[in-house]
Amino acid sequence: MSLKLVALFLSIAGVAGIAIGYYLRLIISLGKKGSMELEIKEMLLSAKEEAKKITTEADIRSKKYLDEARVEVKEKEEKVQQTEARLIKKEDLLDKRQTDIDREVENIKQKISEIKAIREKADKLDIEKAQALEKVASMSMEDARQTLIKTAEKNAEQDLLVRIQKLEQSGEEVLEKKAQEILSTSIQRLANSVASDVMSTSVIIPNDEIKGKIIGKEGRNIKAFERMTGVEVIIDDTPGTITISSFDPVRRHIAKQSLEELIKDGRIQPAKIEKVVAEAQANINKTIKEKGEQAAYECGVIGLDPRILLIVGRLHFRTSYGQNVLQHSIEMSHIAGMIAEEIGANVAVAKAGALLHDIGKALDHEVTGTHVDIGRRILQKFGASEEIVKAMQSHHEEYPYETVESRIVQTADAISGARPGARHDSIENYLKRLGDLEAISNSFPGVEKSYALQAGREIRIFVTPEKVTDLEAKNMARDIALKIEKDLKYPGEIKVTIIRETRVIDFAR
Repeated sequence: MSLKLVALFLSIAGVAGIAIGYYLRLIISLGKKGSMELEIKEMLLSAKEEAKKITTEADIRSKKYLDEARVEVKEKEEKVQQTEARLIKKEDLLDKRQTDIDREVENIKQKISEIKAIREKADKLDIEKAQALEKVASMSMEDARQTLIKTAEKNAEQDLLVRIQKLEQSGEEVLEKKAQEILSTSIQRLANSVASDVMSTSVIIPNDEIKGKIIGKEGRNIKAFERMTGVEVIIDDTPGTITISSFDPVRRHIAKQSLEELIKDGRIQPAKIEKVVAEAQANINKTIKEKGEQAAYECGVIGLDPRILLIVGRLHFRTSYGQNVLQHSIEMSHIAGMIAEEIGANVAVAKAGALLHDIGKALDHEVTGTHVDIGRRILQKFGASEEIVKAMQSHHEEYPYETVESRIVQTADAISGARPGARHDSIENYLKRLGDLEAISNSFPGVEKSYALQAGREIRIFVTPEKVTDLEAKNMARDIALKIEKDLKYPGEIKVTIIRETRVIDFAR
């Protein structure tokens, strides 16, 4: 019984606890709801105040911007009004100036009309005066003028003839004396010596051992050297000296450089000789360029195309009657400058024309035509001035003397070439014969190169083995010999040697 009561009591207590718990929860939830509503109301109030504050600030800013805009618009309106006022003032001033100009034009027109009327009146008075004079003199004005001239000529004829004869005689004497002074002064101021290095060049060797190396076993090295350079190497009993002989100065120059390099290196054999000769042939272009630039600098000739200077440098290896053409041209340039300065001509044109007068000789063996025509084409092609071309083209009287500088160049050429010791005709003819000998050989098909040796007593010809067979080489030697007999005049006999060398090259890798 007591357990039931306890269980009932516990049940009642549980129900009561649940009821109390629910009631407490209800009270707590109602309290929280009230606090949330309060927070929401506070937030709404704060938002309204913030919005009111932002609105107030916006109104203040907008009013400020409006005030600034009104001030700016007002300033612009004032500037526009000022500009309009200035434009109106300028228009008024222009209208006034136009009115003044129109008034001046009318005044000028009126004065022109008055001047025309006065001129017509004066012309009419002149005509009336001339007619009155003609009537009084019983002759026209033209007849009176002719009569007066004839009378004056008749009275002064004898005096004029005597005076003219005296002036001509005196002028010729003065001019001849002046010309002699100019030429003698030019020759005296420039007296260059002429080198006689025409056919041979000497190379110094340190000892006889080197001489033996140059000759080589059974003459192998010296034969290879002569074959590759086209010169004749003369080794005699003169101690310490080897002579290189050739009529072509370019070959002598290449041979000398090659031989000096071989002596310096000490290793002399055919392969080395071939390499050194090839390098010397390449170096000659550098020498030619330096010689051309040096000649222009020495003569004071500026503004020439570098290609012209390169051709001028080739004249260093060209001779004319035993005289070095480049030295001759430099000497002429100095003489021409002196003469031009004395007589008041263009010194720069005279010097340039003299320096370039023989430029065609650098290419006359490669291009057809006289050296004057070749030189004219070179200068015109590379942009030389027409004054320089006219100055250089008349030195052999192939073209007329168009300028005073052309006469100066011709005179300088005569002074440089005709003075004692400058030229040797026999040497020039000899060199021409050797050149013709090589030209005949090179004219045959299949000929690679040819060299005139032994003072013209031997012509050594190298042929291309792919183009010329052994039988054809034998026939070619006979044909060349017959053509030499037909076209050239020479003492003694000329040996024709044709060399057909087959060289096979391969590489082991």
